[in-house]
Amino acid sequence: MAEETFLDLGRVEAIAKLYEGTPYKPSENSSFETSGKSQILTKARTFIEGIDFDLTYFPLKHLGYKCVTATTGELYAGFSHPRALEIRLGISAKLDFKHIREVWEGAVTAAKEHDYKSVGLDLLPSPNGLTISVSAVGETTLLMSKRRPAAKSMDLICVSDNLGAAFMGFQVLERERKAFEKSGDVKAQPKLDDYKNLIGAYLKPQINPQTIKQMEDAEIMPSYGYLVNRGLADAVKRLVRDSGLGAKIYVDKLPFAGKTFELGKEMNIDPISAALNGGEDYRLLFTIPIGKHEKFRHDFQTFDIIGHLAKPEVGAVVVTPDGVELPMKAQGWNNN
Repeated sequence: MAEETFLDLGRVEAIAKLYEGTPYKPSENSSFETSGKSQILTKARTFIEGIDFDLTYFPLKHLGYKCVTATTGELYAGFSHPRALEIRLGISAKLDFKHIREVWEGAVTAAKEHDYKSVGLDLLPSPNGLTISVSAVGETTLLMSKRRPAAKSMDLICVSDNLGAAFMGFQVLERERKAFEKSGDVKAQPKLDDYKNLIGAYLKPQINPQTIKQMEDAEIMPSYGYLVNRGLADAVKRLVRDSGLGAKIYVDKLPFAGKTFELGKEMNIDPISAALNGGEDYRLLFTIPIGKHEKFRHDFQTFDIIGHLAKPEVGAVVVTPDGVELPMKAQGWNNN
């Protein structure tokens, strides 16, 4: 049986077919009911082919999954529970229905993992490659929004998982892509087996969907929350800006995935720089009251305590194992 195409189906029928077998229904507007005792948070991201992803090596299912996960992480950083999702796909001429089905399947997998109640979808033509726009709506309970404490010097800075792995995995993929293009051998196989965990961190990042509920149940209320998506330094600098306090991050407390340093040596990349400025990790960073130290360490063992807030005049600094404090620099933005 021949593959169905957009020419066969048309936009409306294509959308209807994509919803088949999912727990969601096509709708012009995604909505959900609230208890009336909550606040609403909205977040949106746009992912552009050639800038945010390369289809040379990015599996389409992973791409759909990552785009939803990345946007959902912004809700968790704002202490919200995911509720409604809107996805708009700008589709280039080189992609057809079977390709978009793969993107959609990955997106639905992530939506189910994060317990979205409704998911909307629209399909549009794109003259310049695949574009994925994701808008997410979350609900913040009054418990979390009203009982968040004021940040204080010495409060803990915690991160949900290892740092720098996604950037390192991206470097492997780029290295193998360039080697493939240079060789001209269509049968050449990329050398990926040694660093599957790092590549996976880039292609399919994971965020624990239970984190906010677990904090509510444990009555541990962070004062600030951020998604580490442009490197740790960027998140910490935003924390310093928003809190009006300083921050100390200890290099020997940073968590790294297995083989990160091995790959760093192989490719002459400093893993600490990758953690600070690499990006694409999609980890959660929270500040926790120092008085909750023991309970937090006991109940949230997947988090690492990497530093603490400090007096405002400290600014944002990295502390070396020798105790030397260095000003933290976030990577500059190049719009060329």
